[in-house]
Amino acid sequence: MADRVLVTGGAGYIGAHACKALARAGFEPVAFDNLSTGWAEAVRFGPLAQGDLTDRASIDAALAEWNPVAVMHFAALSLVGESMKDPGKYWRTNVNGSLNLIEATVAAGIRNFVFSSTCATYGDQDGVVLNEATPQYPINAYGGSKLAIEGILRDFGAAFGLNHVIFRYFNVAGADPEGEVGEQHVPETHLIPIMLEAIEGKRPALTVFGDDYPTRDGTCVRDYVHVSDLVDAHVLGLKWLLDGKGTRAFNLGTGNGFTVREVIDASRAVTNAEVPLVRGARRAGDAVALVSGSERAISELGWEPKRSSLPQMIGDAWRWSKGGAIFGEAGARTCRARGEC
Repeated sequence: MADRVLVTGGAGYIGAHACKALARAGFEPVAFDNLSTGWAEAVRFGPLAQGDLTDRASIDAALAEWNPVAVMHFAALSLVGESMKDPGKYWRTNVNGSLNLIEATVAAGIRNFVFSSTCATYGDQDGVVLNEATPQYPINAYGGSKLAIEGILRDFGAAFGLNHVIFRYFNVAGADPEGEVGEQHVPETHLIPIMLEAIEGKRPALTVFGDDYPTRDGTCVRDYVHVSDLVDAHVLGLKWLLDGKGTRAFNLGTGNGFTVREVIDASRAVTNAEVPLVRGARRAGDAVALVSGSERAISELGWEPKRSSLPQMIGDAWRWSKGGAIFGEAGARTCRARGEC
């Protein structure tokens, strides 16, 4: 029997891709999800254990039933703007939910934990390339909550021997090249899918939030990493733990930052279409530039971001978008039942 891995948020964008990568690597992924934002139709690489991180009993039940060798934790609230308006929601949900999960993991005798953190823990540091030694000064409640969870993991590692790998990653983009899963948020908040929706006429325009930043064209700079490359790193991190190599933190990005306008320009070659644009004000909590130094992941894990060029990421997202995007008719029925489409 294949070793099982409990994947929180396994019905979501990154979690579903992680489940596919785990299955391909010989593990059995068990998606733990409350389906509040995830899609049951995306759970196609292993079983679904429906539960909620705020309900400790549902976590205990899933761990007891499936007896995983490790936990891979993606589930979280992750909208920076919302976290600025309602920080308590982020502290309650992300931190309390993660504490429930970590305590349940230790109580179940599991000592391997892979955590999805974020570059938002670093805050805004004048556009320097960020590596794992960069001081962490989050400027929004999303990044603050993730940094707090890193601290919880550190304390549980010291107290109970919970070995953990932390991935701080940058802007995730693209879709499964084979078209089985992709990005489908309601509402959508990420640049590339919003841009493609605007091109397809699914929304009036793409809003560029701020064009007066101190960058080469006035728009924010971000480091984009393909979701398939990202989850490959998570499988490598899991194997790192199972090989007994212990606790480690890794950044995941390409080291190349692109402005919002450069992403828009790159889309023209892929889609052969112009993006309808409107200008908006800066959003609270947005950093000027976030660019990753990922040498540690490359040298120690043997990770290689193979698909993380802008044309590849936009192209894979475009094919997913043109293919229907909402996980077929079953997903469309779910969307309609939620009143979201």
